[in-house]
Amino acid sequence: MGERRPVTDRLPTFPWDRLAPYKRTAAAHPDGIVDLSVGTPVDPVPPNLRAALADASDSPGYPLTWGTPELRASIQDWLERRHDVRVADGAVLPTVGSKELVAWLPTLLGLGPGDTVVHPELAYPTYDAGARVAGATPVASDSLTALGPADVKLLWVNSPANPTGRVLGRDHLRKVVEWARERDTIVASDECYLDLGWDDAEPVSILHPDVCGGSHANLLAVHSLSKRSNLAGYRGAFVAGDPDLVAELLAVRKHAGMIVPAPVQAAMRAALDDDAHAAEQKERYRARRTRLRAAFEGAGWSVEHSDAGLYLWASHPDHDAWGAVAALAERGVLVAPGAFYGPTGERHVRVAFTATDERVGAAVARLAE
Repeated sequence: MGERRPVTDRLPTFPWDRLAPYKRTAAAHPDGIVDLSVGTPVDPVPPNLRAALADASDSPGYPLTWGTPELRASIQDWLERRHDVRVADGAVLPTVGSKELVAWLPTLLGLGPGDTVVHPELAYPTYDAGARVAGATPVASDSLTALGPADVKLLWVNSPANPTGRVLGRDHLRKVVEWARERDTIVASDECYLDLGWDDAEPVSILHPDVCGGSHANLLAVHSLSKRSNLAGYRGAFVAGDPDLVAELLAVRKHAGMIVPAPVQAAMRAALDDDAHAAEQKERYRARRTRLRAAFEGAGWSVEHSDAGLYLWASHPDHDAWGAVAALAERGVLVAPGAFYGPTGERHVRVAFTATDERVGAAVARLAE
């Protein structure tokens, strides 16, 4: 019998585990830690979303993997209303958070050894992990021409980007789609921060007609309600796009039991039908972003990109990524090293502005010292 080969052997150390000693240092600050690292929502879940969850809590039967017809309609309405994207009936699918979908997409699509999965050079680590779980080969590249004749089965794009907040324009995304169509490559677009553009930034979906010419063939867009609606704890997200690919994902997920709980589906529907709470939350983030950016720049830091999303991509002339993490931890402020996201992030840190107003205020005061 052959020796078992654990999937963990293909995976790197979970990056956030490496931050633990710096977290202990920051937590020892007399006024407590200001945690700007993970970017988890801290504001309350809107009352109408909680009510929808509670009203649906008497759900003794199995929920639909595909989502209720009402939820699917709300997803389609939201995409059209907010982002000028019209998807075919049936071409949407709720997922158990977006990280789950990102991590399992190569496997669900049948990719494996010998297949190439491309993701941005600075990237959310789960793109790489998902390829490794499937046994495929992850490749970090921002240049499509540099890939040469490689048979790329899946290409990830992320705009607005995590960690940098960079926004890819329509022309850029259109070229990506054209390149992929010439090679029959599936493009998966992580659009979890699409609603969070700042200043003059105008994030656009890969499914927008200006980008894809009205055809969603071989295109998938991934969306999350974690940041928009403070539903990270609910694990509510969805994927939309190519009807054939969505049907393929649905068929596998039915077998695998990858189902969003019925009460969460009800809360997702309430969130998608209500733009007011999302606008209110965005203004909270806008105010925190403004205060933190001014504080970091006033303390000698440079902020690059950061045009959308929930992070500042910052660097200091005196520190590399881990040195900057250590220096800020001494002030009780915890951030994420840019090295978590790829070698080209080794001079930067990612600063989340998801802390409470009081904690943001504490960080601002400490940076001014």
